[in-house]
Amino acid sequence: MKRLLLILTGPTAVGKTALSIQAAKQWNGEIISADSMQVYRYMDIGSAKVTEDEMDGIPHHLISVLQPDEPFHVVRFKEMALKAMEEIYSRGRLPIVTGGTGFYIQALLYDIDFTENNADTEYRRHLEALAAERGAEFLHDMLKARDPQAAEEIHAHNVKRVIRALEFYEKTGTPISVHNKQERERESPYQFAYVVLTRDRGELYRRIDLRVDQMMGAGLLEEVKGLRDRGYTRDLVSMQGLGYKELLSYLDGEYSLSEAVRIIKRDTRHFAKRQLTWFRRERQTDWISMDGKTDEEILKELATVMEKRGITE
Repeated sequence: MKRLLLILTGPTAVGKTALSIQAAKQWNGEIISADSMQVYRYMDIGSAKVTEDEMDGIPHHLISVLQPDEPFHVVRFKEMALKAMEEIYSRGRLPIVTGGTGFYIQALLYDIDFTENNADTEYRRHLEALAAERGAEFLHDMLKARDPQAAEEIHAHNVKRVIRALEFYEKTGTPISVHNKQERERESPYQFAYVVLTRDRGELYRRIDLRVDQMMGAGLLEEVKGLRDRGYTRDLVSMQGLGYKELLSYLDGEYSLSEAVRIIKRDTRHFAKRQLTWFRRERQTDWISMDGKTDEEILKELATVMEKRGITE
């Protein structure tokens, strides 16, 4: 018999955190964060990290467990998430995976093997040098020529994933998008409900803009200064997170504070759009609109989905 798993996801600022805590209370659950930024210490405001008060006694996993200069990628996420799930199951509770990093969710849900391939490190160094000399866009164009589908799915600035895709093609002669499609068609080892939360596009963008203003008011600039003072530099993957890289650019005199804030809002809206595109491609998902509904109504709708998917009786 497959073990039960609830996934609550959706674009940034949709309202995942509050609903996941309510769901954990209702269905005896514990929460595993599927977020690429909340895993880091000292990065609380910019990652919209859940606070102790908001947790309301519900155990959360993969929150504030790594230093900002420690590597965190899909392989490590899966390893840490599986360990947390075993602990949650051992307590007879329901794991609730919450976050907006669809790539991580996919790897966990379908037990996809994203371990590093043993490509020639010389080729990897060549690609890294090309990225440094010619820029991320040049590397992304290389990928576009070999694997247009992967190039569409991977942002040009995500150099590590672009390199991995190019390495995979170099080693196997197969586009990584074809490989990933085959992997996605695997059957999940879990009895699961994969719930995508949505809102009207205009309302979502309004919430994003408001959240950025609230982050600035809560001291995001001071948080970024503090990270810089601790020696965390902008070349770190963690410091490339939304809100952090733009404010580092402001601190380096590249543009004004108001311009930095404008770019954070714009790029966060673009990020939300990419998240929605990703989730639309996923199979076996159930979508719940949060527009104009009370928390009770949303939870009732969630209960219906869970019952349909065999998560509750």
